[in-house]
Amino acid sequence: MKNFKSKIFVAFMIAVLTMTTFLTGCSKKEGTIKIATKPMTEQYILSEMLSLLIKNNTNLNVEITKGIGGGTSNIQPAIVKGDFDLYPEYTGTGWSEVLKEKELPDNNTLYKELKTKYEKQYKLTWVGLYGFNNTYGLAVRKDIAKKYNIKTYSDLAKYTPELTFGAEYDFYERKDGYKALCNAYGFDFKKTSDMDIGLKYKAINSKQIDVMNVFTTDGQLSASNVVVLKDDKKFFQTYYCGTVVREDTLKKYPELKNALIKMQNILTDSEMSKLNYEVETKKRDEKDVAKEFLVSKGLLKK
Repeated sequence: MKNFKSKIFVAFMIAVLTMTTFLTGCSKKEGTIKIATKPMTEQYILSEMLSLLIKNNTNLNVEITKGIGGGTSNIQPAIVKGDFDLYPEYTGTGWSEVLKEKELPDNNTLYKELKTKYEKQYKLTWVGLYGFNNTYGLAVRKDIAKKYNIKTYSDLAKYTPELTFGAEYDFYERKDGYKALCNAYGFDFKKTSDMDIGLKYKAINSKQIDVMNVFTTDGQLSASNVVVLKDDKKFFQTYYCGTVVREDTLKKYPELKNALIKMQNILTDSEMSKLNYEVETKKRDEKDVAKEFLVSKGLLKK
């Protein structure tokens, strides 16, 4: 009788283990996608968006390595080597710093050539652009913009002899910085001020300066009393953000592309600025901010 009960127990345990193994096998993830980011709030948010979309649209795990020192200069060789599978990159950086190209074609041509050259030289490809352009820009106080009806850089040129310009030291030294900008638009500011990048917004909000250089997705733009002007002569190079991914990763996990392409054109400059503000100033967790945004776009469920 004891032997009979033992046999029943053993058979029961085998059945339980078999079922557990079966269920585990059904839910087992196929592999892990390794995402890298530069040391920027913006990139931390974007990496969380990519991670959420991959997890919700594929059977893949995701591992994020945030804030790699040196940015592109260290991530690019690492992804070519295979240490990472993908990362958010900017078209201007890829064109000038990675490919070392000097001539700038129009944006559509640049992206097509960028994609072709990456595939040929590095076995990497670009999958979509997110929509926003994180480049240099000029911001003027709202009261001044309203007073003179200033909307573009060319509009601003007429009034620069009455205004004070502020920027960090590097901007005055760059070849595509202050001097070149003034030559292109005929700017002749009454006064210039050299200040720390973190003090510019305080200075313009307190009316110590009238105009300043910005990055077009700066978080503080969302809470400052300024207007970002239109670069009507397209002086500054464009830096549209998109996903750079290893071709062999896409071949191994073809379902990955459908998840990544959901990032296509989902963000404007102002939307990216607001998300940066939520994390940098309001101190919210970037994963929560990323998830909330994707839910608002209908790409995730609450």
